[in-house]
Amino acid sequence: MLIVPGGALLAQATAATPAAAADQADLLPQYMTWALIVGGALVFIAAMFYVIKVNQFLYKRIVQMEAAKAGVALPEDAANVLGGDSFWTTMRKKYWEDVVPVEREKDIMLHHDYDGIHELDNSMPPWWLNMFYITIIWAVGYMFYYHWGGGGPSSEEEYKNKVERAKKEMAVALAGQANAVDESNVTALTDAGMLGEGELIFKNSCAACHGQGGEGSVGPNLTDDYWIHGGGIKNVFKTIKYGVPEKGMIAWSSQLKPSDMQKVASYILTLHGTNPPNPKAPQGDIWKEEGAAAPQDTTVTDTVKTAEPAPTK
Repeated sequence: MLIVPGGALLAQATAATPAAAADQADLLPQYMTWALIVGGALVFIAAMFYVIKVNQFLYKRIVQMEAAKAGVALPEDAANVLGGDSFWTTMRKKYWEDVVPVEREKDIMLHHDYDGIHELDNSMPPWWLNMFYITIIWAVGYMFYYHWGGGGPSSEEEYKNKVERAKKEMAVALAGQANAVDESNVTALTDAGMLGEGELIFKNSCAACHGQGGEGSVGPNLTDDYWIHGGGIKNVFKTIKYGVPEKGMIAWSSQLKPSDMQKVASYILTLHGTNPPNPKAPQGDIWKEEGAAAPQDTTVTDTVKTAEPAPTK
């Protein structure tokens, strides 16, 4: 019964926009969960009510037995004096408890004797049968909603919706990780698309001082083996991030996201050895990656230059 209004609300939301349909479809398990919680709570309340009534019945039987032993006459039940049980009591006994009175147990007793123990041929409790019928009705409604009527998403559609949502969440997470890049964990990118974005940033923001091909003009040459503040992805990223204010290079962290600085730093590394026309004379020292063979040069001492606190190439 609870799934019907939930399905109607979902259908209205689905008709609004295709994008909202996937999100609203994911709410259906929540509707189902609440329906099961409410149903379970009702069953629990009914079970507790049944336990209380059984305890009352047993207590009444014990009192009657003790009174019979003592020879005391008990007053008749007021309900019997007034003409029987009330409507609700009758409905409860008929559709929930269906308790066979003790005086009628001989009518349902099986003719078997198990060491003095006799078995009663009781029917299934009405509460159990009613719950079973409810599950049948629920199953029919479920099949109609999901399979015959087309109101709910199929398993395949629900899977696709969840995959799409997971992709969006992954994209958001990866974007957050990209913006968490700094000089301690940055790595050189090799993806052609990202390097292309780095090239675009370089030509729009860096080429004015370093040349379109990185040959150098106001700034140093980025294609040779010489570096003022250290080569490699970490040093280049750090130089871009903090700039070299005394040389006129601004700190690009105020204008570029960490992911963009990583892209342009990775692109700069691809300029090494490209030999563009009109290259600027070498500046700084030859730099080599740790564990790599240093380039040979007869005029400049081969040293490893560590990055300075306020970095440019």
